Amino acid sequence: MALALQQLINGLTLGAVYGLIAIGYTMVYGILRLINFAHGDVFMCAGLMMVFMCASLPVYVSIPLMLVLTVLLGFVIERAAYKPLRSAPRMSVMISAIGVSYLLQNLAYYVTGGVPKQYPELPWISDTITILGASTHWVTVITPVLVIVLVLLLQWLINHTKIGMAMRAVAKDFETSQLMGIKINKVISVTFIIGSFLAAVGSLLY
Repeated sequence: MALALQQLINGLTLGAVYGLIAIGYTMVYGILRLINFAHGDVFMCAGLMMVFMCASLPVYVSIPLMLVLTVLLGFVIERAAYKPLRSAPRMSVMISAIGVSYLLQNLAYYVTGGVPKQYPELPWISDTITILGASTHWVTVITPVLVIVLVLLLQWLINHTKIGMAMRAVAKDFETSQLMGIKINKVISVTFIIGSFLAAVGSLLY
């Protein structure tokens, strides 16, 4: 029974992390009708940044700094790789996305030398807890709850804010939204920022 409960908790936690990553994918696809192939690599870069920053900075500084840098990375990717190709054929944008993915992968390989890095232990949430005889870590309990909170906040953002209304309009009809005065570039940038933030949180929990 304890083993089954432990596997259930682990499954819920892993599913919640995959859910965060998937939300970032679907948000970009909903706006641009483009699969952001570099999204998984942003997830990877967030983990590597945390590893290197924790080697010289306290954890309470490394975590917010990693979140900010990951968001900045997503913003730069959108501005450098996708914005110049806004009116280009879809195949060109897809090739650019694949190119960014390979760029980040090879950059990470160059920096790490292909050697696996040990993720730093986070205070408190890396501690062990026992639930009904099942031994697990605090992070596996916190992750599903945190993901639910983030999803609810995202739902509120999309349904009850001006930028959320703009995102829904762009996802519905890109050209008409532009004619109605919606700043397309701003909406797309915000979408990439949110997706990168969720990828960074997912990396942290993973």
